[in-house]
Amino acid sequence: MAAISIAKIDQVGRLPVRNRGLPMKYYSLAALTVALATVAQPAAAQDGLTAAEAAKAFGAREGILDASMSPDGTKVAIVVPGPGQSAVVEVLDLVKKTNTPVNKADGNPMTLTGCNWVSNARLICQLYGVSDMNYNTLLPYTRLVAMNADGSNPLPLSTLNRQDSYAQLSDGYVIDWRDGSGNKVLVARRYVAASGFGMTGAGANGKEGLGVDLLDTETAKTVQVESPDTATYLYLADGKGNVRIKGSDESIRSQNQSRGITTFSYRAVGSKQWKPFGTYNGVTEEGMYPVGVDGAADVAYVLKKLDGRDALYRVALDGTMKTELAFAHPKVDVSNVARTGREGRIVGARYTLDAGQIAFFDPKFKELMTYLSSTMKALPLVHLVDSSADGTKHLVYAGSDTDAGRYFVFDATTKKMVPLGKSRPDLTGVPLGEMKSITYKAADGTDVPAYLTLPPGSAGKKLPAIVMPHGGPAARDSWGFDWMVQFFASRGYAVIQPNFRGSSGYGDSWFKDNGFKSWKLAIGDVADAGRWMVAQGIADPDKLAIFGWSYGGYAALQANVVDPNLFKAVVAVAPVTDLGALKADTNSRIQKDYIGSGPHISEGSPARHAEIFKAPVLMFHGDKDINVDLDQAKLMDRQLKKAGKSSELIVYPKLDHQLNDSAIRADLLGKADAFLSKALKR
Repeated sequence: MAAISIAKIDQVGRLPVRNRGLPMKYYSLAALTVALATVAQPAAAQDGLTAAEAAKAFGAREGILDASMSPDGTKVAIVVPGPGQSAVVEVLDLVKKTNTPVNKADGNPMTLTGCNWVSNARLICQLYGVSDMNYNTLLPYTRLVAMNADGSNPLPLSTLNRQDSYAQLSDGYVIDWRDGSGNKVLVARRYVAASGFGMTGAGANGKEGLGVDLLDTETAKTVQVESPDTATYLYLADGKGNVRIKGSDESIRSQNQSRGITTFSYRAVGSKQWKPFGTYNGVTEEGMYPVGVDGAADVAYVLKKLDGRDALYRVALDGTMKTELAFAHPKVDVSNVARTGREGRIVGARYTLDAGQIAFFDPKFKELMTYLSSTMKALPLVHLVDSSADGTKHLVYAGSDTDAGRYFVFDATTKKMVPLGKSRPDLTGVPLGEMKSITYKAADGTDVPAYLTLPPGSAGKKLPAIVMPHGGPAARDSWGFDWMVQFFASRGYAVIQPNFRGSSGYGDSWFKDNGFKSWKLAIGDVADAGRWMVAQGIADPDKLAIFGWSYGGYAALQANVVDPNLFKAVVAVAPVTDLGALKADTNSRIQKDYIGSGPHISEGSPARHAEIFKAPVLMFHGDKDINVDLDQAKLMDRQLKKAGKSSELIVYPKLDHQLNDSAIRADLLGKADAFLSKALKR
């Protein structure tokens, strides 16, 4: 079954903290406040997990999949996982010390992905699913539903009345939460012409394209703010209820697909007239790309190249288009703006060295984050998840490489903090390995950045070892807790995560032509990570394996084409295996250009070189994967077996690229561990 297209082969399995979870275990809200220094103490060691227990503990999704704070700071809505892909929305009343389940989704076909507060009394939640319908094509879709904080008055906010409309992907998404005093939000949503779908509802009135509505979450009634336009694919609001920027690609209107050239327009406060703002070429990355609007300062923030790296600029929206550099780093790209509060106020620039960093623009926000960091030194990864409207109460996440993270409510006035829960309570007391930032020499002498994690308490000599390349390829690893890395470290493996050439975040000179067109450099760096561990005496050369997910799975397989004697076992999750098939599977010109043409299509496709393999191969894939088609893994498995090689493919039904199911992830870890133990003769 084909996936509709592959917008990107994304990094998987290393998800942001708010995207994973496991059954929630709360601190008692009645336990009252604790001093910041108290919560930063490491847990006592607890040894003796069996292989099955370790797989279950590390494979479990995080206890809080999403969290948000009410405008008055008295309530927190959290999404917690249940069995399978199910999830539940719970509202924690910080004043009454109560915990109320208000909605749920069973994960078949839809699961809850997140909720946010429209007002102190009303929530909007988003649901996500993958449909195969009657098209023999996998289609992702989202739906919005509103409800009161006690679960009453639930209301679907869909404009589409037939299941066929799932082909249109989305109910829309909130672009401005406004001030929280009412029950209306600004929603960008795509309207569909009635012809060809036989729909009733919004699509039946002849509108077509992406528009913006003011949506009443108590009645589902809408007022059109921006007329739908087939060429427009982006709207940005200013946090004060005004749409200020839109992005359009005329080739969408004329050819029904993007060529990657976006024309941006802006409007002044109070004006209905759109004025030229700039252009951006998504293929060459030339031009400027807006990432946010600061309504108070009346400026837009844009990413634009400076000396081959993404830098952040401010552009005035008062008609002058005055442009000034906001922040640039001499070594790495700026990835985005940092925001705070329900208005999404822009307070800094995000970038990653070893771990994520923020260059602060706002003195008060800097003071707050500096205070939190100084009082939680054992948990240096501090993130402000949400804040009250007045900025006095904050929902905080803090973690580290050896602490999967905890959530707190911090009162900036009293400097007290209420703990809400641990991200992974089942790992309490389980020793974890320290993740160290290192560099190693590639074959051509280039210093490649990487992260090395040794088993807890290990001296790091002659260990079984795993090279774990990240997904993407336009992605990178960063310092912090990683459930797969820590599982294998707990099982006695040294794990290295190379940010090979082709990784994003290090500028154009490191990204090269991406990890497909420049696969020889990328895969060479991956293989050199294994050679480095052997040369350093860390890895036993007879017990060196490679494990990857998505593009990382591709890298794991292709590394065995480059050097079939280096790795003694291969584990690939949702891997790309044939670049030609990947290119043929999409109708996106941008994607086709990204993969490219030429000899690398055949040379860089592991499925076309199965006869070279010596190491046994184990693969996993979900049958609802819309990022990498299941046929990619099936082809690799078929070609390996045809060549007389050892291969096994495990297919998980009703799961997509993320495999967001605790039992399935535990099964994956357990089977991978057993496979590696056998292949490496441990």
